[in-house]
Amino acid sequence: MKWPFITDECCSNCSWRRNVVKKIFRLKKRADFNRTYKKGRSTANAFFVLVYRKSGLPVTRAGFAVSKKYGKSVKRNRIKRQLKEIYRHRIPLIKEGFDLIFVVRKNARDLEFSEMERAVDDLLKRARLYKETS
Repeated sequence: MKWPFITDECCSNCSWRRNVVKKIFRLKKRADFNRTYKKGRSTANAFFVLVYRKSGLPVTRAGFAVSKKYGKSVKRNRIKRQLKEIYRHRIPLIKEGFDLIFVVRKNARDLEFSEMERAVDDLLKRARLYKETS
């Protein structure tokens, strides 16, 4: 048996596996990032920039970009994890068929999680990416 000694049966029941943004909802390839930056539109607030474009896919995918100027990898990865969690909870509320890139600005360092959620909600509303409620 290979490390980490977890069987498939265990993984399907583990709670930590459920709290991850699935691959189909993630923007990972450099070409996808470049295409979104080049052809996309953007909206910004004091903490984040949202770059978005229509992708034509049946799902909305998101990527997260944090400059090395933001801090060491521990800080950069922490804010990316927090943004992924915020995005994960909003996936059902966001319109399908878009590629999104959340770019973190330096002054997002001191944000509380709840303030981060409000900032992301503000960007998604400005970009009109939330589904219409009837």
